[in-house]
Amino acid sequence: MRTMQRRNAAVGAIMMLVVAMSAVRGAAQAKVDVTGKWALNVETSAGAGQPTFTFKQDGEKLTGHYVGTFGEADLTGTVKGADISFAFTVDAQGTALKETYTGTVDKDTMKGKLVIEGFGEGTFTGKKQ
Repeated sequence: MRTMQRRNAAVGAIMMLVVAMSAVRGAAQAKVDVTGKWALNVETSAGAGQPTFTFKQDGEKLTGHYVGTFGEADLTGTVKGADISFAFTVDAQGTALKETYTGTVDKDTMKGKLVIEGFGEGTFTGKKQ
């Protein structure tokens, strides 16, 4: 009987620990907020660039503005936990270029990959200003 009580107590303690760890992880993920100005370094096979982004985050919804080599454009995307994804289309000398960025955020930095539709892929790193 005592062995069963100890086992039940141990199982209960483990369950409480799992719930607590999940709550802490969820709270840490909820604190990601990319709202503000960001400077990115972009590397692609076609060259490098240093665009700036201004983001506004509302829950998981992301809106903002891109300024860089290809001009300016409004963007939309999402932030889910530490994962970020956003896209925009620019008019580069009469050619519409869709750029899609996907990556992760860690406090005031981010990194990931980008795809310039029809032109190739690259990587980016960024820092909040």
